[in-house]
Order: sequence, then structure tokens, then C-alpha cells
Amino acid sequence: MNGVYVAMHMLGTPENMQDAPKYKNITEELLLYFSKIKQKAFDAGITDLIIDPGFGFGKTIEQNYEFLNNLEMFHRLDCPLLIGLSRKSLIYKVLESNPSSALNGTTALHALSLYKGANILRVHDVKEAKECITLLNMLQ
Repeated sequence: MNGVYVAMHMLGTPENMQDAPKYKNITEELLLYFSKIKQKAFDAGITDLIIDPGFGFGKTIEQNYEFLNNLEMFHRLDCPLLIGLSRKSLIYKVLESNPSSALNGTTALHALSLYKGANILRVHDVKEAKECITLLNMLQ
């Protein structure tokens, strides 16, 4: 099959994903989930797979930060890593703010994600994300 495919993790369905999501070890569970997805994709002839851990989709704020802190472990999967953190509740709730005021927090977490090996950022604020990438590239 030709094309690039994105696999995103979500616990449950949109209707129930935030109803007390539970993990024993979120990082290990996501790694196992994506290992299985990668094998299924390759078995189906898909060779270009991007993984998206699904920040905010069936995860508590604490769980989101736990696997964000371990993001570099996703390199084991040898697939590009897409991160979608832009103005999410895991930012504005911690900052006791709202989505429209979450740009600074978004940029901080984008920088961390890129530093930890994210390959693709899904963003609302393109100019600011580009500036973040430009500055981080100066460090390399």
C-alpha cells in the first residue's frame, strides 16, 4: 500500500475516553500498543507509519506528563513521532488558564518534545512553532 499512515493512541472512545483512564505504566503500555500496530501495518504492506501517542485522548494530565517525560523511549519503534500538544488542557489546566492563553506553555512543551526526539508537531500557531524549531536547530 502506498502512502503515509498515522496511528494515534486513544483509550476508549471519544464518549468515554476521559472516564478515569487507568494504566499500570503508560509509557510501556503505549510502546507495546505501537509495537503491535507497527507489526499489523507492516503485515498489511504499510511501510511509512507515523505514530502519535494521542496526548489528551484517554489520559489524565499526570499520565500525559509521565509519557511526555519518557518520550525518547518511543525511538525504539523506529517510526517518526508526531506530537499534538497545541493549547491542550494538559497545559492550560496546569497553568490555571484557558486555551487562548496557552501559547507560552505550548511552546515550552513543543521545545521539550523536539528535544526528546519528536519529528512532527501538530500545531495551531504555525509561526510560533516555526520559531521554536528554528531556535532549537541553532543548538545542533
